[in-house]
Amino acid sequence: MTRSGYSAAYDAATSDPESFWGKAAKAIDWIAPPRQVFDPALGAYGRWFVGGLANVCHNAVDRHVDAGRGLQPAILYDSPVTGSQRTVTYAELMAETRTLGAMLRDLGIEKGDRVVIYMPMVPEAVIAMLACARIGAVHSVVFGGFAAAELASRIDDAQPKVVLSASCGVEPTRFVAYKPLLDQALAMAKHRPDACVILQRPQMEAELVPGRDHDWASLREKAAAGGRGVDCVPMGATDPLYILYTSGTTGKPKGVVRDTGGYMVALRWSMEGLYGAKPGEVFWSASDIGWVVGHSYIVYAPLLTGCTTVLYEGKPVGTPDAGAFWRVVEDYNVSVLFTAPTALRAIKKEDPRGRLIGGYDLSSLRALFLAGERADPDTVIWAGEKLGVPVVDHWWQTETGWAIAGNPMGLGLLPVKPGSTGVPMPGYRIDILDEGGHEVADGKMGSIAIKLPLPPGCLPTLWRQDQRFVESYLAEFPGYYKTADAGFRDADGQLFIMGRTDDIINVAGHRLSTGGMEEVLASHPDVAECAVIGVQDELKGEVPCGFVVLKSGVDRPPAAIEGEIVALVRERIGPVAAFRIAIAVARLPKTRSGKILRGTMKKIADATPWNMPATIDDPAVLDEIAAVLKQRGHAAGQTGSHAGGQAGGHAKRGAKPSAA
Repeated sequence: MTRSGYSAAYDAATSDPESFWGKAAKAIDWIAPPRQVFDPALGAYGRWFVGGLANVCHNAVDRHVDAGRGLQPAILYDSPVTGSQRTVTYAELMAETRTLGAMLRDLGIEKGDRVVIYMPMVPEAVIAMLACARIGAVHSVVFGGFAAAELASRIDDAQPKVVLSASCGVEPTRFVAYKPLLDQALAMAKHRPDACVILQRPQMEAELVPGRDHDWASLREKAAAGGRGVDCVPMGATDPLYILYTSGTTGKPKGVVRDTGGYMVALRWSMEGLYGAKPGEVFWSASDIGWVVGHSYIVYAPLLTGCTTVLYEGKPVGTPDAGAFWRVVEDYNVSVLFTAPTALRAIKKEDPRGRLIGGYDLSSLRALFLAGERADPDTVIWAGEKLGVPVVDHWWQTETGWAIAGNPMGLGLLPVKPGSTGVPMPGYRIDILDEGGHEVADGKMGSIAIKLPLPPGCLPTLWRQDQRFVESYLAEFPGYYKTADAGFRDADGQLFIMGRTDDIINVAGHRLSTGGMEEVLASHPDVAECAVIGVQDELKGEVPCGFVVLKSGVDRPPAAIEGEIVALVRERIGPVAAFRIAIAVARLPKTRSGKILRGTMKKIADATPWNMPATIDDPAVLDEIAAVLKQRGHAAGQTGSHAGGQAGGHAKRGAKPSAA
């Protein structure tokens, strides 16, 4: 299609959303059709597909078997860290979800009950999610290896009857024992689940607690031997499918609720409309099921569409090298790859000339999509040149469940503008607002807000916190959902997301984007990745401080490169940026999903108290940042309140984690 394909779709969703989404809903099997596509009187801003009855597991699994696709691979499991591969067909997936559903029923799980899933990237984790959907249980996936205190807070909030877990996770350099973390979390939690089911992995066996813990394999064998299996339960379109807690929360967790009907409709539309993926093709989201990307585009969207999804238990580099992703693309004929910019930057850092890319047959790959962190233009251009396919940055949030903005492959690709996240997807009406809630002109930066109602697939509320939902997202700009992201729109309607509103710094009265400065830093030929934060300054209020990680093989003095970076920012942004501090570091602190912890870095630089982020990949990086800041005289050298929160549970186990 040409550009008019996008324009027509967007205009239709804007002018008559009920008609647009009503047609999109026909791609879903309904037990009973919705009596109303949208009811504005329900919930905080309205609810989608009211009165409809359907089941997500049926739509993702059973109906493909019924349609004769049972022998098609549903899941391609690839684990370079354990040296194993496994193919699960749709027929096998249906049998496994039927069996696990029976196991959960035997443990007392009924429609509406919660199940916490605390597992690594193995097929059983996907089966667990689908089995919950099958019987109407609300699942809450917590990232495997997450800190015990954070897991405990989520158990207390969700109040699950059952926890599904595994003995361990496997990283390139170590095993991560999950069971001790789970035991610690259960000891800390006020809520007591009735049972835990533990998948024993061959790399590490866990000790089971009599009377509470059950061996996964034994329960499965018993249910399968007895021919036990459960059918799909009819679910209301507005019934919750899952709760997903936003990472790094403090105090009471913020549980994003995802409903059943709207989520299916939005995901199914996005697979063909945005990603251009067709039934039967191989779609790979190189994320983790613990994050929203994993929920939406490892598990639900590909399976709802009848695609084959890749479940990858590995890293972009180090398993074994920076060619890991390209090996998977070749082995499984991946059509569309979706990953985080930080993964691509890690690959670029190790293989800046892209030599490893040339060693693989990537002819099946049509597009590479990026989301999670802002994709700097230099990395987008590098990947596009090396791979020879469109590289599409797109933007969405845990709360929305699917893309707010992107470049719609399925409707006809628009011009790719490096640095842009594309255009709003159908259903998202976006305005750029100033602090008073007034629209600003094209090209001017402001707060990005979405007009209510939100389209299908977005959160209707927070778990058992309706008022907090309104206060957190709807109160600041009446009539809008506040994204808490800042950016601008150009004359062509393309959006540029420059960072969180917290990342806009005030330098002597000038509001400046750290994302814009990061663009300049990333354009330096020796820089692999970077982060810019605002540091307190008595004279100017704040001044920017840039951290850069240099590419492998760079043998020039870091001080020379730092000087060039300062000059580059002065040249491209101007003296107004007051950019004088550039620091070369070995690595940047990140969450396990690859997001750079800029907020914590800023607290270290400002010598203000900070707690260890629960989602951090390697806590030692923060000490490295504190040390280099102290050495340069830009911080008081405080190393933070480590006692305030243990990091990712495995942090004290000795081996150094690899890059996210």
